[in-house]
Amino acid sequence: MSEVLTAPLVVEFPFTRSLGPVVGAFLTGLRERTVLGVRARDGRVVVPPVEYDPVTADELRDLVEVAPTGTVTTWAWNPSPRRGQPLADPFAWVLVRLDGADTALLHALAAPGPDAVRTGMRVRIRWAAERTGAITDIACFEPADGAAGEVTDAMVGAPREGANGSRRGGAGPLRGHNVDGRGGIPGEGDPGGGAPSRGTPDGGNPGRGAPEGGAPVGDVPAGGTPEGGGRAAADGQQPVPHAGQQSAPRIGQFDEPVTGITAPARLDYTYAPGHAQSRYIQALAERRTLGERCPACRKVYVPPRGACPTCGVATGEQVEVGPRGTVTTFCIVNIKARNLDIEVPYVYAHIALDGADLALHARIGGIPYDQVRMGLRVEPVWTEGARFPDHYRPTGEPDADYDSYKELI
Repeated sequence: MSEVLTAPLVVEFPFTRSLGPVVGAFLTGLRERTVLGVRARDGRVVVPPVEYDPVTADELRDLVEVAPTGTVTTWAWNPSPRRGQPLADPFAWVLVRLDGADTALLHALAAPGPDAVRTGMRVRIRWAAERTGAITDIACFEPADGAAGEVTDAMVGAPREGANGSRRGGAGPLRGHNVDGRGGIPGEGDPGGGAPSRGTPDGGNPGRGAPEGGAPVGDVPAGGTPEGGGRAAADGQQPVPHAGQQSAPRIGQFDEPVTGITAPARLDYTYAPGHAQSRYIQALAERRTLGERCPACRKVYVPPRGACPTCGVATGEQVEVGPRGTVTTFCIVNIKARNLDIEVPYVYAHIALDGADLALHARIGGIPYDQVRMGLRVEPVWTEGARFPDHYRPTGEPDADYDSYKELI
């Protein structure tokens, strides 16, 4: 029996998207060390913000600033970080409900080990040194030592004032790894005793403290923001911006807003083609093309799959096909692929090799792209040391009759 081959493969491409007014404001805010959520009609504050309410599908535009501190609602330890993850050392994946938010944000928590992580622990954002307007502007979360006490059952059960002035009860006692209160979470200046948050004498949304020793920040009134987007002032004075933040006429308005992102998508995996395709690949190294014949319908499949897709029976008989074939269909490629040293435009085609009942795809060369056509007769071009043809080129034969390949289109 032939050796089954394996090979490491990488599928990678950059995904570019525009952001819109809500997500764009959120990412721009991260660049400015500000976390924004969006308020729903029922008073819920959703972080990260979304353009449409996930419950009612209402369009959402009321941006709200929340604190850089919060509470771990659930977590999972990651002992072996992979390429591209937030931290190189082992860390915890955590869902963090930031103070002032009603939903949780997924990110990494820097911790020495799983024994140092617990549901209900208080954490704060560790900002990246260089910020560009991306979720990676939050380098990770870290324990908020001394910032606030751990959440208690009484705090989670405390009522919270909604945007319309209504009082909403909490979720009751903590159960397992789920912290689902709707307020009563102490602000950064609250030592954990369950007292009302700063700036909200009736126990409303928690206040926000500056993450690096700056002046504390008072609550933003429901449905609005202090003029200038900064810290609420006492005694009727003009609002004061956060340390390091310029005043803005409205929450979510920044200089040079982020309007789009390019996110790399990458998948690393090991491919094992199986016995049938291993024989096919090994034959290509000898500049031969092997297919397999179905014992029932007698069709020859190239590349072989080990079984007939029509009859569902194993295909054990090897059949050498080609090397010449016929172009059945084709497309003109006008966008240059990353890490592919081929100038555009070029042509990729389905080629039915002589003796095969299934077309394979390959690049067409040796002919201007606008002269490639259905029925064109082609042959493989090999390069020194290659395990497969570099491309196919015209043979100079007359074009094949349409009836000879119409069933293979």
